[in-house]
Amino acid sequence: MKKKHRPLSTPYLAFNRLQWAALRDCVPMTLTEEEIVKLKGINESLSVEEVAQIYLPLSRLLNFYISSDLRRQTILKQFLGNNNRQNIPYVIGIAGSVAVGKSTTARLLQALLSRWPEHRQVELITTDSFLYPNRVLEERGLMKKKGFPESYDMRSLVNFIAEIKSGASQVCAPVYSHLKYDIVPNEKKIIEQPDILILEGLNVLQSSMDYLHDPRHVFVSDFVDFSIYVDAAENLLQEWYIDRFLKFRAGAFSNPDSYFSHYAQLPETEACITASQLWNEINGLNLKQNILPTRERASLIMTKSANHAVQSVRLRK
Repeated sequence: MKKKHRPLSTPYLAFNRLQWAALRDCVPMTLTEEEIVKLKGINESLSVEEVAQIYLPLSRLLNFYISSDLRRQTILKQFLGNNNRQNIPYVIGIAGSVAVGKSTTARLLQALLSRWPEHRQVELITTDSFLYPNRVLEERGLMKKKGFPESYDMRSLVNFIAEIKSGASQVCAPVYSHLKYDIVPNEKKIIEQPDILILEGLNVLQSSMDYLHDPRHVFVSDFVDFSIYVDAAENLLQEWYIDRFLKFRAGAFSNPDSYFSHYAQLPETEACITASQLWNEINGLNLKQNILPTRERASLIMTKSANHAVQSVRLRK
């Protein structure tokens, strides 16, 4: 007799689209169609149905987790006899490849979570703010590795998120300009004790080479309460990246102040070839080497199919 193979054990619960959508449990839609259009990325199609079936159940789950965390903090206050103790922000990390739609996911969750009856304050920061300035990347020969772990000032990022989780009254983050493709000198974003902080970026779940010389071995993920990995097949990611590149070529790249203004003059065929090369030599390589290996660390994995529609969700047990 053939031995029966036991199914592989997994730390995740798996849901198809319909199963996940059923977990919305009558949560009302708080965004208008016009607001949803403003929140989506340049190369994404995002419908009211997608928000209702995928993101409302996710916001409901997160609201449960956040409420539970606040109850835990209340218990700690009672134990310490310190009712004046400041609540600590709940940190949500969003990771995934370039062009997968992390930014749209982050903006949607920021909007949805801020409109729950509790009216919580939700701040959003991207890890792009902690890239080294271009002059530093040029000195180190890293301009073509922008987005790789070594291109980030990970110590500053860890210090930032550690201050947030310490309950500091004010924490400053650098500001990154996608138009200039660089950190904006002498400009800071001030975060003042939000209820929720969403941290979005390629490296939210990564460790870093910088830590080889840091005896503490502290990672960004150590301070993240709930993490989301936005996933898709590589062929789709490459297709979305090229499509986004072509739309930027016709839009943002045509701005003379844009770092990539030279791409605006490329004929479409040559622009497609250039985008494919950038994917293969930089973004696709970074995905395989540094981003995809972190996927199984996430609390929840959203897997997209064509048109950026989420087809399945895996939730850590």
